[in-house]
Amino acid sequence: MLAGPEWSRPRFGSASTPHQGISDARPFFEVETVGVEYLVRAARVTDIDRLVALSDGSLRDAAGTKPLAAADLLRQLVYLPQASIYVAETQRVVVGGAVLALRPSVRAGGFVGAVDLLVVDPEYDVDRVTAALLEEVVRSASNKGCTVVEAAGSDDPAESARWEALGFSPSGPRIQRHVAAAGSAGRHNP
Repeated sequence: MLAGPEWSRPRFGSASTPHQGISDARPFFEVETVGVEYLVRAARVTDIDRLVALSDGSLRDAAGTKPLAAADLLRQLVYLPQASIYVAETQRVVVGGAVLALRPSVRAGGFVGAVDLLVVDPEYDVDRVTAALLEEVVRSASNKGCTVVEAAGSDDPAESARWEALGFSPSGPRIQRHVAAAGSAGRHNP
């Protein structure tokens, strides 16, 4: 491969340099595949249907919400400051996504970021996509003043090991209580 200036090498998984002679019969670019790279970016409203499809029904909550309702909520979160949605893509195909929800916490001494959703297409490198998404989620949480980033634990040893390799550790059980949101059909006003 021809050596060229550093700026002429493309990022994102391939190294190529322009051909140096016009009369030469070689192709204009020599390309060597280094590996698939995943670009992580903020999600757009048009990405939400793909995230719902990747979730494969895991977006149903305890009340049995339909995936369509979850998609509508995700579309709203794209515009809210207390949440961030990120997608990982390769070759313009969304292969994973994560939702970071923020909440203030006096006990934590700042904000707590919760990884509310993490989905990855199993046809791609799950470890690398997860690592890329969580790296961006943690960076974003830190920039937004979070002192802790939490996520629901998993019973799957491989998934737990993946999270631990990325710096997450068990922090004890959490307790929760379901409440009906204001304006929802399940809420009764006294």
